[in-house]
Amino acid sequence: MLNRKIIHIDMDCFYAAIEIRDNPSLVDKPVAVGGDLARSVLCTCNYVARKFGVHSGMPTQKAKQLCQNLIILPVCFDKYKAVSKSIQAVFYEFTPLVEPLALDEAYLDVSQNKDYNNSATLMAQAIVQRIWQKEQLTASAGVAPNKFLAKIASGLNKPNGLYVIPPNQVEDFIKDLPVEKIFGVGRVMLEKLHHRGLKKCSDLQKLSLLQLIQEFGKFGQTLYYQSRGIDKRVVEPNRPRKSISVETTFEQDRSDFDAIHQDLCDLHARLVQSRGDRPYKIKSQFVKIKLNNFKVKSAEIGSHADDLDVFISLLKRVFVHSQPIRLLGIGLRFHAVDSVVEQGSLF
Repeated sequence: MLNRKIIHIDMDCFYAAIEIRDNPSLVDKPVAVGGDLARSVLCTCNYVARKFGVHSGMPTQKAKQLCQNLIILPVCFDKYKAVSKSIQAVFYEFTPLVEPLALDEAYLDVSQNKDYNNSATLMAQAIVQRIWQKEQLTASAGVAPNKFLAKIASGLNKPNGLYVIPPNQVEDFIKDLPVEKIFGVGRVMLEKLHHRGLKKCSDLQKLSLLQLIQEFGKFGQTLYYQSRGIDKRVVEPNRPRKSISVETTFEQDRSDFDAIHQDLCDLHARLVQSRGDRPYKIKSQFVKIKLNNFKVKSAEIGSHADDLDVFISLLKRVFVHSQPIRLLGIGLRFHAVDSVVEQGSLF
């Protein structure tokens, strides 16, 4: 099996770190970035806030209960994107094989890079140091023979840490790894695995590929290979976006269609701005709502254009007047790689 040298870089509490860097008076204070309305959630928070149990994706009100002194700052995506672009430029100083995952993380394939004594570990250290020199922000790095292991490794010594999984240590590392670390294992799948007594990768290793497929369907292949530390996915420098979406959580539940219709129009304006001039060919449009009982309803239809009237018709399909909603989202899905006519980037 080809042993690649993959580095996964993950910025430490990226949005919050930028805000603290730009306002030193926030140092050593609990800081979060996100909405400050009753129904909002946090995008991220710094490590001071995390000591109180606060974490990204947490409802703002719950975060305030856990940390009464929490400082919540508004999201400033334009600033974060600019910093992200600067960090991306650092990656390209080391290799052209860069696959961005989000504004704050990326995979780098340095298998053919002969610098730094041909050491991926030394390269990762140099990348992290260069980011600090350029942006005064810390990053954590994971080095491993594949993407799956590199991403896990980058989270093991946060913040400002480095973790290396050499090829000859993969077997020992993977056996005690909890099954929830496998890509695609969410809450429902985790319950199924635990019910079956499968809690560590070593437990999955006792089952054959056929047994896992019979019990868990196509996902059984992922369970089989990743539980053995195998991931053949390559770093894709030009990986296009499969979809783009925007959503809003209402401060108060909405049940008036006219008001929700206006909210959809506002969301569509945000969607157009987010999409910009990306040349991806549209495959479909979709609408999602979350009811006040947290049940999610959605509708999708094939489409070749970004059509506001189509979004409105999809909203009518899922909206029921007697059921107030707390969240509204709309989005576009795009065709596959061969439909992209220019290099895409998430930075």
